[in-house]
Amino acid sequence: MTPLPTPQQLRYLLALAEHQHFGRAAQACAVTQSTLSAGILMLEHQLNAEILDRGMGKRVVFTTLGRELVERARLAMAALQNVVEAAVSAHAPMSGPLRLGLIPTISPFLLPRLMPSLRAAFPQLRLFLREDTTLRLIERLRDGRLDVLVLALPCECAGAELLPVARDRFLVALPPDHLLAIRAEVPAAALAAEPLLLLEDGHCLRDQALAVCGLVGAGGDEGGGDFAATSLQTLVQMVAGGLGITLLPELAVNAGVAAGTDLVMRPLAGEGAWRTIGLAWRQGAPRHADYRALAPALATALAAPAPT
Repeated sequence: MTPLPTPQQLRYLLALAEHQHFGRAAQACAVTQSTLSAGILMLEHQLNAEILDRGMGKRVVFTTLGRELVERARLAMAALQNVVEAAVSAHAPMSGPLRLGLIPTISPFLLPRLMPSLRAAFPQLRLFLREDTTLRLIERLRDGRLDVLVLALPCECAGAELLPVARDRFLVALPPDHLLAIRAEVPAAALAAEPLLLLEDGHCLRDQALAVCGLVGAGGDEGGGDFAATSLQTLVQMVAGGLGITLLPELAVNAGVAAGTDLVMRPLAGEGAWRTIGLAWRQGAPRHADYRALAPALATALAAPAPT
């Protein structure tokens, strides 16, 4: 009978699939590179299967079977995580460790409001936070490395249960002398001819901004040329420097992302001129009641004024 893989071997396999590098995968698993390499080799021997194409030199290339095993390992680790979650939930709801993922366009503006209320409402809950792009957070959720996410909807979240919580309006950030600054609201159609500055690829806010402006499929930053930012703070400085205009979530503006600048903020007019902030967790997760219990605290934090 073929021995079953251990959870540690599956972790090594998933880390290697994510990082595509033995050294970085070993670092993520807190082991030496030789330990991780030996674990993968042992797994291949146990299964009598070639997981990696070792004819590709130092590059990490999975065989067709190897890619299938990675997907099955994700499902297996999620199932094991469900066993742990069921025990935690049965012992004491809203207690113990909870691994929360947030996207960068929400995390720094929400957490100062959210954390105090969560500590007060659930003193036995131990939160571990992870900030990353939506795609990477979803991968970690599927792998069982995160329990619940706070992200912007809609998203490509196959296999996750979604709970919309609140809308976050888009505001147009403009230099004070811009022609659109005299308007009470800015119609989305007016942005088509403007140098619209966006976050770089991989940030869902970029795709949402393009969608709400009707620029999906246009390719590149409309009028922004090669300029792109990795954070909202950088976008603000680019607009302040006269490089163009941008869309900012009201959550970030209320938290002071444009503080110290003379930029003018105008609401974006029209249907869909907002993003929806919500929660996501694995379908069938035993602690789904705990995750739903986060929604009122999240809604309150989103509606509250930013801490001073």
